[in-house]
Amino acid sequence: MNHVANEPGARAGGPGPVLRVEGLGRDYPMGSETVHALRAVDLTVARNEFVAIMGPSGSGKSTLMNILGCLESPTRGEYWLNGVPVSGMTDAELAHIRNREIGFVFQTFNLLARATALRNVELPLVYAGVGRDERRRRATETLRRVQLGDRMQHRPNELSGGQRQRVAIARALVTAPALLLADEPTGNLDTRTGEEVLALFAELHAEGQTIVIVTHEPDVAAHARRRIVLRDGAVESDDAARREPAPAPRTAGPRGPQPEEMRT
Repeated sequence: MNHVANEPGARAGGPGPVLRVEGLGRDYPMGSETVHALRAVDLTVARNEFVAIMGPSGSGKSTLMNILGCLESPTRGEYWLNGVPVSGMTDAELAHIRNREIGFVFQTFNLLARATALRNVELPLVYAGVGRDERRRRATETLRRVQLGDRMQHRPNELSGGQRQRVAIARALVTAPALLLADEPTGNLDTRTGEEVLALFAELHAEGQTIVIVTHEPDVAAHARRRIVLRDGAVESDDAARREPAPAPRTAGPRGPQPEEMRT
């Protein structure tokens, strides 16, 4: 797939939206009945948008996140990620584009307990086949970017909850993804630490990162510049028409080239 530019800056500034879905639906058989988790969802997220997807339990937001993250396929409808149609891809193809284009941040951090912060951030680059020196350089730079330059050799049990989430964010960013997708990223944090993590998301957005947060918390969604509410598998509201224009991305510092063979 050669549609992705080699430099992160070139990718972030490319034409077209980061994601677009049309008529997206997802059904689950439940015995003799069918649950319609998503019903004809249309959604476009432009580059450098900061979007919150909200909704009560059962609204379909988790299902939508799984599809946007290429963790599962829709029953019907179309999905384009960074200009590539992914709706009909095989599991192997989905894994390939997921590893190239998406950085995930989860509520439970999902860090390796016995690995240092640096090693945890290096892992996506290990899987991508990046050489030791290059992945160490990129992981180091990314940890410094999230203000953890002095915690690189600490293991998760030696870090606070907020620091662990910063390690998880660095791990998501180290491959320079087109989309940062966060699922309840402050759910395991106290209020003050959650605010610090959300401030970091705002900084990343100001640097040009496209971010989609899935949350049921209005206070978390308030940090985004655009809020989409799902109910019963459909978009109930989208304040896209009222959102503030995204700021011009500022330079985040050197991140190094991203040769194609390093991204799998």
